[in-house]
Order: sequence, then C-alpha cells, then structure tokens
Amino acid sequence: MKTKVTTLENKAAGEIELPKDIFGIEVRQDILHRMVEWQRAKRQAGTHKTKTISEISGTTKKPYKQKGTGNARQGSLRSAQMRGGATIFGPVVRSHALGLNKKFRKLALRMALSAKHKEGALFIIEDAQPKDAKTKKIAAAFAKNGWDKPLIIDGAKVDEGFAKAARNIKYVDVLPTIGANVYDILRHKQLILTKDAITHLQERLK
Repeated sequence: MKTKVTTLENKAAGEIELPKDIFGIEVRQDILHRMVEWQRAKRQAGTHKTKTISEISGTTKKPYKQKGTGNARQGSLRSAQMRGGATIFGPVVRSHALGLNKKFRKLALRMALSAKHKEGALFIIEDAQPKDAKTKKIAAAFAKNGWDKPLIIDGAKVDEGFAKAARNIKYVDVLPTIGANVYDILRHKQLILTKDAITHLQERLK
C-alpha cells in the first residue's frame, strides 16, 4: 500500500509503504461504536452523589404524634418527602468504565486508521517540525493542504513549538503516538501522520 509523502508546505517528499494489516483491514461500524462508547464511559468522573437518610443532618425525633393531628403520619424530618430530606435511589460515586480487552482495542484502532485511509482522509507528512512555528504560518499551511479539521499524530514526542502554534487554531489537535485513539481519529475530518508516527504505530499494534 504505497502512499505519497508530503511536507507541511504541500511539497512532495517521496512515498511510504503502509502496512495492510493496519491501514487496509475491513472496517466494522459495530466495533468502532463499542470502542467510542468505551472511551466516552471511561472519561466520566463518576463523582455524582446524593445524600441518603443516614447522611442528612437532623433530628431522629418523630415530627409529631401519630394520631389526632389530621396530618399524614410521619416518622422523620429527614425522609425523602420532607424539605431538605434524603434522596431515594439517587446516584452514588462509581466507575462508569466498561470492559474491553487489549486485543479488541487494538483492532478498533486499526479499523479507525483503515477507515480514514479508505475515505481518502489519511495524509502522510515528512515531519511536524516547522522551522518557523508561528500560528499564522501553520494555519496557512493547513489551508494550502485543504485541512480544515485535522488531527496530527507525531512520534513519541510532539514538537513543542508546533504544538503551541497549532493549539491556537480551531478544530486542530496534535497528539503523540501514545495518545492516538479511535474517538479523536473519527471526530476529525482529516488524519495526518508523520513518518515517525507510522513507525511507532506499527510497534504499538504489532
């Protein structure tokens, strides 16, 4: 699977052979959906909490006598029907994380990469280390390449100057290879990989 390599300035920089087992496999929407749901669930803090009757401050004394008042019988001012009372079956602190094994997660990442390649939205660049890392010039380079909502994935480390310049541009994200994930790949229109990123992805997904 030969693919052309360009520079950030949209100049030809040769070709690269993409591994078919990473960028050319069959894409299944159900697997991608499960992976996105796994990521979204894992991101939830799970810190929502309401107070039960044992956590409400207040007296344990019966509000008034059982009979003779004309009111409905009450046993506690901390009950759910009373103002400031407890919440019944309310949310508690818990983890929302779902279970997906490593083999499944790797497969989903391969499919996300293959999906971008199939759509023609995968671009390979020589590197992401511009000589003049200014937001204006980076934005102009993206416009020249026709990238309006790109995700740029670099090698083990991202060039600090490039990352700072790119983060000022709307809809642009820059990640190291270790941060490559299905959710971010799918929510961006274009996926831009450096040659170094492809090497690291091969090692990660082998």
